[in-house]
Amino acid sequence: MEINLIYLSGIIIAALTGGAVLGYYTRQTIARKQAGSIEEKLSKLVSQAKEEAKETLLGAKEKSSKILEEIKGYEREKQKQLTRAEERLFKKEQTLDQKSAQLEKDDAELKSKAKKVKKIKDDLLALREKESKKLEKISGLTQEQAKSELFSVIEKNEQQVILERINRLEKEGREELDKKAQRLIALAMQRYASSLASETTSTVVDLPNDDMKGRIIGKEGRNIKTLEKLTGVEILVDDTPGAIVVSGFNPMRRQIAKIALEKLISDGRIQPNRIEEMVEKATQEINEKIQEAGEAAIFDVGITGINPQLIKLLGRLRFRTSYGQNVLLHSLEVAHLSGAIAAELGIDVEIAKKAGLFHDIGKAVDHEIQGSHVEIGKRILKKFDMDDKVIEAMQAHHEEYPYDSLESIIVQVGDAISGSRPGARKDTLEAYLKRLEELEKVASAFKGVEKVYAIQAGREIRVFVQPEKIDDYQAVKLAKEIANQIHQELNYPGEIKVNVIRETRAIEYAR
Repeated sequence: MEINLIYLSGIIIAALTGGAVLGYYTRQTIARKQAGSIEEKLSKLVSQAKEEAKETLLGAKEKSSKILEEIKGYEREKQKQLTRAEERLFKKEQTLDQKSAQLEKDDAELKSKAKKVKKIKDDLLALREKESKKLEKISGLTQEQAKSELFSVIEKNEQQVILERINRLEKEGREELDKKAQRLIALAMQRYASSLASETTSTVVDLPNDDMKGRIIGKEGRNIKTLEKLTGVEILVDDTPGAIVVSGFNPMRRQIAKIALEKLISDGRIQPNRIEEMVEKATQEINEKIQEAGEAAIFDVGITGINPQLIKLLGRLRFRTSYGQNVLLHSLEVAHLSGAIAAELGIDVEIAKKAGLFHDIGKAVDHEIQGSHVEIGKRILKKFDMDDKVIEAMQAHHEEYPYDSLESIIVQVGDAISGSRPGARKDTLEAYLKRLEELEKVASAFKGVEKVYAIQAGREIRVFVQPEKIDDYQAVKLAKEIANQIHQELNYPGEIKVNVIRETRAIEYAR
């Protein structure tokens, strides 16, 4: 039994040993086979990579060859273009050289011809002089003596006949023209006869009671000072019961002050802030009245198609005077008179009316723009595309331009009729107003000046300066400079007080 077990154990051990040996060799065989297959795969991959690298290299060489060919082709094309450009430039240079040579040749020929022409001209003059001297020698008279002798003979033989004809024609023409001119002017004046209206330099404002004067003056005069500063007029509070006087040469300023005072009196609250509000409202109201006045004038004359801005400028003439005569009313008179005369003569009535109405339009802004009111008016009418015929008719009313048309003569006649009527104008008043305007103009030319007002009939000017630009010391210096400038440039009786006012305000709002 034991022997069988031992035998069996030996068999098992031998079997295990044999199996192990067999398994080892089997694994070795399998491993060698697997290693061989991997090496084959690697070898294939290396071969494929080499083939692909070779193909890629060949492709790159082909592409580089193509690019090189393209670059060479581009260079050849550029070279051809440069060659063509050089050829064109060379041809142009040749052409220019040829033209220059031809011009020099032509110039030389012209100079030669000019010399020949001059020589021929000199020869002709010499020949004419020679012939003239020969004639003078034959006749025994010089050229001037012969001419004088010929005229003397004609005058002597026909003197009486010529004088009679000239006198008869002059007499008949003068009588006929005088009759026609008198009839035309009489008809025009008869068809349009307006009342005379001359303006002064002061306006009266009625008061409900004399206590209102003290309220208008205010504490330490602050109310009246504020009103005078804002409007540029002088408020005269004298002993006249129930009224105060607004004095100033500018009608628009007087009207603004009057309206503002009436509003303040009606409201009852008179203080600086309230005065500023009322002056602003009065200014707006005046602007509305200016527009209304312009529209009313256009309607009255009966013309259409006028620019609204030009109508507004026309309305400003309501507050402009010329020798005491209201310029807007004067313009209306000239328009109607010109239209009536044009109708009698059978020429364009509308052009005559327009030229008459706008002949003084430059006076609406002549205190703001340099130049005569005729030149300013021309520029205004051109700006608003007015008919050239109207401009030609209005520009000659002061004989600064020639009479280019019958309408221009008619406008000058209408202007003379309107301005020369007895009482229509006052020369002394216009000179006075012009002096005041010049005073304001001189002071306004200095830097830092905000507003300038001439008051007290030109005996004082009040100059309001910008406080951020003019300090107290400069204000004193400015007053002296303005006084010296007035002394040098203007002629005036007595003395003029220069009052420079510098006021600083600080405004803030609580919210």
